[in-house]
Amino acid sequence: MTTSAPATKAAWSSTLAAAGIGAVGGLLVNAAIAWAGQALLGAPDEFRQLTLPVYGPLTIIGALAGAIGWRLIVNRSRNAARLLTWLVPAVVALSLIPDLMLLSSKSQPGTTVGGVVALMLMHLGVAAVAVPAYRRFMPPRS
Repeated sequence: MTTSAPATKAAWSSTLAAAGIGAVGGLLVNAAIAWAGQALLGAPDEFRQLTLPVYGPLTIIGALAGAIGWRLIVNRSRNAARLLTWLVPAVVALSLIPDLMLLSSKSQPGTTVGGVVALMLMHLGVAAVAVPAYRRFMPPRS
């Protein structure tokens, strides 16, 4: 009979490092997407959601919340890798619902399809930066 060493748990320092990389990388990606949303997708200046004061704090909160959620799963699930394989895309998909609601209601000045597409791409951009950081600093067990 062979025994394996107990799996190590993700430390808070790893969680904060991953969240920091996710936040900074997410801000850089979102800045590029915001620019493209205005320059290429035709979102008007009055669509404030594509400005740093609006998307910046939400990007940081999202990266931090994602890192904490990832940490909880890695530390508590026996098969974190399998759980995260379906949970991450599901959470990102659910995060798009407010953007779709914004598009359908046009409750914000300057709402256009291009502007909302840019917002939706921001969710994907943050995930594309944050998930590899989470995986690197808090590797899931299989």
